[in-house]
Amino acid sequence: MKKLLNTVYVTTEGSALKKDGENLVADVDGAERARVPLHMLASVVAFGPILISPALIGACAERGITISLMDRAGRFQARIEGPVTGNVLLRRAQYKAADQAEDIVRSIVMGKIANQRAVIRRALRDYGTEMEVPARTELEHAADRMAAILRRVQLADDTIDRLRGSEGEAANLYFGVFDHLIRSPDAELRWTCRSRRPPLDAMNALLSFLYTLLTHDCRSACETAGLDPAVGFLHRDRPGRPSLALDLMEELRAPLADRLALSLVNRRQIRAGDFRHMDSGAVLLSDEGRRTVLTAWQERKKEERQHPFLQEKAPFGLVPWLQAQMLARHLRGDIDAYPPWFWT
Repeated sequence: MKKLLNTVYVTTEGSALKKDGENLVADVDGAERARVPLHMLASVVAFGPILISPALIGACAERGITISLMDRAGRFQARIEGPVTGNVLLRRAQYKAADQAEDIVRSIVMGKIANQRAVIRRALRDYGTEMEVPARTELEHAADRMAAILRRVQLADDTIDRLRGSEGEAANLYFGVFDHLIRSPDAELRWTCRSRRPPLDAMNALLSFLYTLLTHDCRSACETAGLDPAVGFLHRDRPGRPSLALDLMEELRAPLADRLALSLVNRRQIRAGDFRHMDSGAVLLSDEGRRTVLTAWQERKKEERQHPFLQEKAPFGLVPWLQAQMLARHLRGDIDAYPPWFWT
């Protein structure tokens, strides 16, 4: 089993990252604030104006440690990495499979719908007796409808476009009842609809930030497995878009990102005051709110779950890597189909 390495998130404006021996050192106002051995690092993610020394960039590139640069809102800006080491034969198989990807897309869509439905079912188990009857009824109806869609996806010999349609139908049901999953007393944290680029309310800002973190991990997993993160199956190819990384994260959004967002809000670790409202209408996490989310994200990645296909426990943080390996094994012909990851 691959070892779960660390990701360093740097959020303090004006921080300086440098190499000292075989360590990454973070300085703030000339004082050392953190020191991490390079051999324990998988990646570095820097938010806003952060100084990174050339020596550290070179050391990270040589060791396969990716450096991702985000703006203060958490939007991706650039990525620094060493030479691409992808397996050319594996990538040829990936490109060929992308032309007839119905089976892979079906697996991804099944995993996404099943995991979204599991989030709803978990809420019914945890809070069902406390909910008002109309809310409980809506959640049960959505779960039943999603189960029907899941059966249709599993049994029907659909085209990719029809599979995308089923995925969109299930997503509309899921987000249509998402507000019933929120237990926070803050009216500003209620859910209305999905908005992005930019997010227009607090919950969308929280989800978008978590999705950015998950995309980073999925892209790194694709590259580690030797796959091309730009060529996907469910997501259409588009210049500059990591379509395969977005494919992998679809089945992981609900259990990793959505559940964490709900936990932070329902446990009142994130409140309305942890967001900033911009003149443009965009809503962003504050610096303190972002630190709270990043800490919870790192802890979440350490939690272990049983992998349904491998039948062994693995931390959440390794799931993107394991799924990328499963996809690579399928493309090489080692296993008959790509097995989605089902959250239990």
